[in-house]
Amino acid sequence: MIARSLSPAGRGMSGEARQDPLVESVRGGGRVRSPRDLVAGASLVALAAFALWAGADLDTGQLRAVGPGMLPRAVAVLVGIAGLGLMVASFLKSGEALGRWALRGPVFVTLGVVAFGLTIRSPGLVVAGPLVVLVGGAASPEVRPRELAVFAVLVTAFCIGLFRYALGLPIPVLHLPGIFTL
Repeated sequence: MIARSLSPAGRGMSGEARQDPLVESVRGGGRVRSPRDLVAGASLVALAAFALWAGADLDTGQLRAVGPGMLPRAVAVLVGIAGLGLMVASFLKSGEALGRWALRGPVFVTLGVVAFGLTIRSPGLVVAGPLVVLVGGAASPEVRPRELAVFAVLVTAFCIGLFRYALGLPIPVLHLPGIFTL
């Protein structure tokens, strides 16, 4: 919380301490006390609204016969409730102000997802797996390339074992059109 010491000149005629206008604006009723939580909550509510809109055509089914839209709709509702909770808390509890937004993280994570989407079908998981880890890992300024490369290989091997062999999903491990398919 913001507090400033009051000098004797900061006292009124009767000797009582006057509130600093900055402190009063932070404590003021109905004012945002945690802008970061407000923005985070509004983002979650917007994400939930988009998910509900995008999945509106999916059948939810019933609890006995779950449809393809039940889980996405339930998760969207829970995310929306969490967002509303954050928004309410931003008016009740003091928190951090909005700071500068670093673009490095979101840009590299987005590029990693796009790279995965573009390479999963044609070259396959052998290329797409390490690519998403290496590109997404560059989002952190503290990245260690050697550790990231080892992690990429291990995660890719785990994903191949899990998705292709344990679950039997038709994910191409290595697909070179006209040459080789695994």
